[in-house]
Amino acid sequence: MDRFAALGAFTAVIETGSFQAAAQRLGITKSVVSRRVSQLEQSLQCRLLHRTTRRLSLTEEGRQFYQRAVQILSDLRDAELETTHKSLDVRGRLKLAAPLSFGLQHLSEAINQFMIQYPLIELELDLNDRNINLVEEGFDMAVRIGQLEDSSLVARRIGSSRTLTCASRAYLDEFGYPETPEQLEQHIGLQYSNISYVDQWHYRDKSGKDRQGKPEIRIRSNNGETLARSAASGLGIVSAPSFILGDFITTGALMPILESYERPVLGIYALYPPGRLIPARVKVLTDFLATHFGDQPYWDKALVNFFPG
Repeated sequence: MDRFAALGAFTAVIETGSFQAAAQRLGITKSVVSRRVSQLEQSLQCRLLHRTTRRLSLTEEGRQFYQRAVQILSDLRDAELETTHKSLDVRGRLKLAAPLSFGLQHLSEAINQFMIQYPLIELELDLNDRNINLVEEGFDMAVRIGQLEDSSLVARRIGSSRTLTCASRAYLDEFGYPETPEQLEQHIGLQYSNISYVDQWHYRDKSGKDRQGKPEIRIRSNNGETLARSAASGLGIVSAPSFILGDFITTGALMPILESYERPVLGIYALYPPGRLIPARVKVLTDFLATHFGDQPYWDKALVNFFPG
């Protein structure tokens, strides 16, 4: 038995809804399709399909096996494409998840350039600050920023971003300029709800000592750009990545504070589901993004006059 041919016949039956339609898709006879599916069931020693004169339906074992069969055939196609790695040979559907603010401000333009270079790729882009489950939701790749909690995922670093603390000039003129993290206790903070309060307001001085700010939180949000706009309106102090705050700083809407204290440098990562061949289209996109952003991305280069050190 040709296992890949049997898998192809089985998946075609499920996707077309009948043996006859599967035969037409594959360009073979209905009897050959039926024989291949039967051989597959005999090899697995279980029934994959309920067959009646009117309809076909999957058994529970068939439903589970179908999901794996689709993935196996997809990996096989990707492996075949990798042997001829020309731009026009990179094709197929790519489902990508990324954080909302980063996606709108930076990733979308990079993706547009990528899609022009690789016209045979079909993209589904999900911009959302929630924590996507790549495996359960069928994503090929995700972009994540900061500490990676799920160690089962395959990760590659494609860029970085500084963490900055900022406020508007109007806010600082009214409430004062904090000179130490501890003085944040006298101020209003704007909290990004996807990380802990302690992590967001953690600092380190030049001697390496940990310092903790404890501002009073007035606004909480799971979107960093929303908090930056609130800070620009004079509603409090924001601590966020430089890819969000960079434009606000260069236009004068926000002013950096506590610049002499060390803040975390956030890694920007491409993540893939574990236990499968990484498709050529995903590898090519990752390479493209790593080149586009790099170790010193443009949003940090633009801030050199504000942080000369």
